Amino acid sequence: MQHTKNDDRTTRAALLRRALVPAAVLVLALPGAADAHTASVTVASPGPTIGPGTPFTGVSSHADCAQGLVTGGGADQSTGDNRAGNGNHVMGVVPSADGVTEYTGTPGVVGTDATHWLAFGGSGSNSSPAFATTPYAMCLTSNGIRHTLVVMAKAPGPSVGQTAQLVVATCPAGTELLGGGARSTPASVGSLKPIASYPTFADAAHDFGAKAAADGETDPDSWAAVGGIGGGRDDDNTTYAYAICTGEGVDVRHLATTVRFHEVTGPTAASTSQAVTAGCTDDDGVLVSGGAAASGGNVTTTDFTKAGSGGTHLIGSFPSDAAGTPVADGTTAADWTADIHAGGSPSPNTSSDVWALCLNVRQGPRE
Repeated sequence: MQHTKNDDRTTRAALLRRALVPAAVLVLALPGAADAHTASVTVASPGPTIGPGTPFTGVSSHADCAQGLVTGGGADQSTGDNRAGNGNHVMGVVPSADGVTEYTGTPGVVGTDATHWLAFGGSGSNSSPAFATTPYAMCLTSNGIRHTLVVMAKAPGPSVGQTAQLVVATCPAGTELLGGGARSTPASVGSLKPIASYPTFADAAHDFGAKAAADGETDPDSWAAVGGIGGGRDDDNTTYAYAICTGEGVDVRHLATTVRFHEVTGPTAASTSQAVTAGCTDDDGVLVSGGAAASGGNVTTTDFTKAGSGGTHLIGSFPSDAAGTPVADGTTAADWTADIHAGGSPSPNTSSDVWALCLNVRQGPRE
């Protein structure tokens, strides 16, 4: 049965709701500053890019910030109304300097002041003319955050069937994490895909990124990506993690980020999917980015584990309204939605996870 993104979201919203950020602009009053620090985040999205049209291939799309800097972004996929849709999966959600080029070279700080977001869709052994990927960029305009850094980490794998590869990108000391992304290559390995992209911490309490940031935690410093694989194998498989951090000249002593997280069980039945939403409250500030995972559950208290099937995958991670509907180009969002698909086989012990990362200001300077 094909999942419809608007089905039952009103019911879910009633369970998940809290106050929405009432305005597009957050005024952050800095003690001792002559001017208030303002920050606004606008969603950019050009609409869907059709494809991939053949099995074991990928399609790339991009969203571009006409104003401001990209702090995060996502993708939403159309999968069609037949079993071919089981194979359409998110292959990556990553920042870009120009809307075309990926950061894939030497790990570390790989870019500054990125203004574009890339979204990649991939196909397994089936394809459909209905396949499409819609990219979303979170565009931050702020008189206090005029520069950002992109940090990339990568690792080979996963290359053995039914396994996963964790990669963590960490912001430099003295900067603040604003968002991140994940990528798996190549698209020719049809069961390879990123199955998680989330904020975390490079500390022992979070097993240096293997445990995700929990609801209510503040100031994560890292972004994790998990690449998963089903039955396919390839020696050239690579998983990338990206962290977007504040850059040169940004005083982070008064900045704070808060994580909002929600996890639900499922989807477990073959050819079904499930969406889950989390969002920022008034006190949290403005939504700057979000993450998603198809996991084995308990991702904030135990090390990340795969879902019960190698075919379980992401078909959406995007800014949304409270009911989980993607927001339109040029608007604002306070919520983030993850959409998880079980694939063509039953997926026992599966959970759907979503993170929203919210930006605000501290009442006093950081200790």
